[in-house]
Amino acid sequence: MNNKNEPLISTIIPVFNGARYISRAIESILEQGHPKIEIVVVDDGSTDDTAAVVKQFGAPVCYFYQENAGIAATMNHGVRRAKGDLFSFLDSDDYWLPGKISKQLEVLRQHPEIDMVFGHVKQFYSPELSKEYRDKYACPESPSPGHNSGSMLIRKASFFNVGFFDEKFATGSFNDWYMRAGAAGLQSMMLPDVFYMRRIHDANHGIVRRDKSLDYVRVLKAHLDRQRRGGKQ
Repeated sequence: MNNKNEPLISTIIPVFNGARYISRAIESILEQGHPKIEIVVVDDGSTDDTAAVVKQFGAPVCYFYQENAGIAATMNHGVRRAKGDLFSFLDSDDYWLPGKISKQLEVLRQHPEIDMVFGHVKQFYSPELSKEYRDKYACPESPSPGHNSGSMLIRKASFFNVGFFDEKFATGSFNDWYMRAGAAGLQSMMLPDVFYMRRIHDANHGIVRRDKSLDYVRVLKAHLDRQRRGGKQ
């Protein structure tokens, strides 16, 4: 297929103090080999060398900075900057395996009724992680279905049928968005392929923000409240 007929895919990377790992994340997107891709990095007030690491890549990586506002606001900022026909997301400390974009894109081409495509996730310990830390946090050996932003490829119009991520949640904003997507009637497909490698390290968002774990309860309550209102947002 001629490149001019290929859809532009926007990949949004939210990052906060991600200089250690973001190079691998960006490289894994570029390794997908899709001819029309933009990488939108939104820096949520980093104080490390994140900006310098990102800017060394040049085009097609676009770097944007904001004052610290949280993960949902950072992802929303990226969505507003994105110019693509399709959206994907990747955490700055994780990376994709080859074939993610091509296989998911083929599904969307063959199945116009499908709004979004997911794949499986494999977790791994970051190499520098101490044995003490590894013993403290379990790392499942088997891949699992990845109902998360990092394994998703979604049509732009379908994303906006649901709307932006809810910024009142410090954690669990994608869980909330995914439940809203179900209520809006979006159709998804889960592929058996492992596309997404999730790094376990000493600064994982879900670990360092355990003080905000109550947000997952709030996400569920918001979902139940919407159901009682007949699915209205």
